Amino acid sequence: MKKGKKLYEGKAKIIYASNDKNLVIQHFKDDATAFNNQKKDVIEGKGILNNRISEHILTQLSNVGIKNHLVKRLNMREQLVKLVEIIPIEFVVRNIATGSLTKRLGIEDGTVLDYPLVEYCLKNDDLGDPLVSREHILAFKWMDVFELDFIYEEVRRINDFLQGMFRGVGIKLVDFKVEFGRFEADGKREIMLADEISPDTCRLWDMRTDKKLDKDRFRNNLGNLVEAYQEVAIRLNILHEQSNIRPLTYPKPKAVKIKKKWK
Repeated sequence: MKKGKKLYEGKAKIIYASNDKNLVIQHFKDDATAFNNQKKDVIEGKGILNNRISEHILTQLSNVGIKNHLVKRLNMREQLVKLVEIIPIEFVVRNIATGSLTKRLGIEDGTVLDYPLVEYCLKNDDLGDPLVSREHILAFKWMDVFELDFIYEEVRRINDFLQGMFRGVGIKLVDFKVEFGRFEADGKREIMLADEISPDTCRLWDMRTDKKLDKDRFRNNLGNLVEAYQEVAIRLNILHEQSNIRPLTYPKPKAVKIKKKWK
């Protein structure tokens, strides 16, 4: 697949054209951001791990009938995906109260919710991705009622599957956010899961210790982010324990002095 011009660059990924009008190449960056881009850094190896973990999860979801944009992983940092029109709403699913939910409502951090909470946020960095209601979504025509009802059921199915998958490897799925898009080809239009599912977009806690294995390690200055992501990949059987996903670095070559031979 031939990579074409850059179409879009976001905080964590770059989208390139391909030689198929219905497909694009998604490149995972090492950039880490938090608090609506107020905190930034580059963490070597993060993009490689997110690529591998997201590919694994989207493949597993596809196997249980959750349609998504993934076609295949191309290399360590890139995926071939379907070109979708992203719906401007982030869908946040919460199983345990933490983060902004506890601050907004004064709930004790770590409270297990009796029922998964689905929230909607408008994708707008300038506004801080504000929380919106179902009525907002329909009133401003960001989706129609059929799309909204379909996606609501899909995110609940995704949550059920991911909870079971992570529980099986000793991880709590605390919360996660997903995005959906509209894909059109051959006169047909479909709504499908897009973007990525990785420790960048999920909160993941160890079941025994509550150790954070997600981007909160960056948000809260806990350190060892790549090691935490690598632990998730190892538990999901994506990487071997001895794997080293960091790019190789080589010392600068030293200048060699050549002695002139005098005749």
